Amino acid sequence: MEIMRIGLDLAKTVFEVFGVDRHEKERMRKILKRNRVLEFFSQLEPCIIGIESCGGAHYWGRELRKLGHEVRMMAPQFVAPYRKGQKNDRNDAEAICEAAGRPNMRFVPIKTEEQQAVLTVHRARALLVGERTALVNQVRGFLTEYGIVLPQGRIQVRSQLPRILEDAENTLPHLAREVFADQYTRLCELDRVIDGYDQKIKAMARAQEATKRLMQLDGVGPLTATALLATVGDIRELKNGRQFAAWLGLVP
Repeated sequence: MEIMRIGLDLAKTVFEVFGVDRHEKERMRKILKRNRVLEFFSQLEPCIIGIESCGGAHYWGRELRKLGHEVRMMAPQFVAPYRKGQKNDRNDAEAICEAAGRPNMRFVPIKTEEQQAVLTVHRARALLVGERTALVNQVRGFLTEYGIVLPQGRIQVRSQLPRILEDAENTLPHLAREVFADQYTRLCELDRVIDGYDQKIKAMARAQEATKRLMQLDGVGPLTATALLATVGDIRELKNGRQFAAWLGLVP
């Protein structure tokens, strides 16, 4: 059975497969469990495999490439116009197969494990920064209920909260003091972990020639340089600066 192109609808446990031959005739419809996916594709002759960019897509792209297949990853919004009928796994796999064969389709570069590791650090840091901001805002909001107003900013809360807790003459009840003490401890812990991630990011930026060149631009530091390099990957996939700006969402 000659298969030219396959649409693979990724999932957590059950994967849908749709394949066509060189005449664009349907030659395969199959449902695979997760633990059988690589075994199945290892038995096929190298072909084009289309997948959508979603959770786990870069992992599957790397693994399928190791088996000799050409993997074409696409953004879901570019696949949707090729779907026939309602959205389900069966129709999605067929639409992915169709979209992967379009000559003007835009494909997503598959990230390496190293790129994803860098982005893991950035996303973990972003989550903690958001939690820290919410915590600081909550502390300031709670304190206003007792007539204590702190200036904006994490540094102000971090520096003044211990003094407030030690002041026996203010109106804070004992129970509230316990809560604020816990929040101060959490704030210190968040600062420590975020600072650790910052040091990792600075070390990564110093270790790569590409990030060093990026940091020579005005306004570009270790955070932006490492995130940009890990997100874009091979910049040669983009034809010019205008296309890069549009890819970032910076369009007039």
